[in-house]
Amino acid sequence: MTTTGPARRRQSGQILIVFALSLMIIIGMVGLAMDGGATFAQRRDQQTAADLAALASANDYLLSNDAPQAIDRAKTVTAANNFTHGSGSTVDVSISTANGVEVNVTIASNHRNSFLGALGMATWPVSTTATALAGFPDNASGAGPFIFSIGAFDNDGTPNYQTPTTFGEGNSSVPTSPLDFSWTNYGTGNVNTTDVDNIIKGSLVIDKTVAYGEYIGQANSGNHSFLFDDLNTYSTNQDFPVAIVDGNGNFMGWATFHVVSASGGSAKTITGYFLASFTSSRLTVSSCQAGACPRYLGSYVLKLID
Repeated sequence: MTTTGPARRRQSGQILIVFALSLMIIIGMVGLAMDGGATFAQRRDQQTAADLAALASANDYLLSNDAPQAIDRAKTVTAANNFTHGSGSTVDVSISTANGVEVNVTIASNHRNSFLGALGMATWPVSTTATALAGFPDNASGAGPFIFSIGAFDNDGTPNYQTPTTFGEGNSSVPTSPLDFSWTNYGTGNVNTTDVDNIIKGSLVIDKTVAYGEYIGQANSGNHSFLFDDLNTYSTNQDFPVAIVDGNGNFMGWATFHVVSASGGSAKTITGYFLASFTSSRLTVSSCQAGACPRYLGSYVLKLID
């Protein structure tokens, strides 16, 4: 016997319903894969835009001390990366100066779905955030056992000696010229030569926060030749945070010094140069407020912290 009439029409109707349901499931699965992948790609681009905007804004505020200008800088950077505030995206920028300069940038933008729009999910919200820190360092971890003169820098903080230069003209408590240096263990009283040697060898690590204007010169008890020999052995081609002082031994700020070599004997000199760049992890902004940090002396902090 064969099925005819209403029974066959009922089966055709059932098949049509099953097909429609299956089609919706297929569309949903394809939509999750395609639109989900596209959303992930948008989030990646959006995060990059937030990171760049936060860094640019923090750097701008550090240089200009102008919050509206720094906020505009962040929005300009996000717009250049296809996330324009008020045109399909919302860009929120906040600035805190409690510790250096912290800039938080949040970008909210909808992703327009292709396949899932057919199922009533036309868009997905995508939100990314980034926080950048900028500032002049007040803390040094693993500081070098020597202090240099503020005369080695221009008034704007740019180092005068950025190629290999020989330092070490005298044997004083503080540097007596732009090309001089003095040993230090960041203590008080006479320089402890054993401590200085331990700093050079790495068995004593100086983690130091110094207030601007604080006296850190120490009575130099001798330019011992073996210190230069050990510096040449243990510190060649290394970068060190170094304290910079005025003519009276008062702290002016931190800089980064690259040791090329050192010579003992009758020479007793250090050859090296200052770096003009943002700092490594050895120099940090630990507690100083914006505008109350030490001077910019070649090295400054600019990094993402979130």
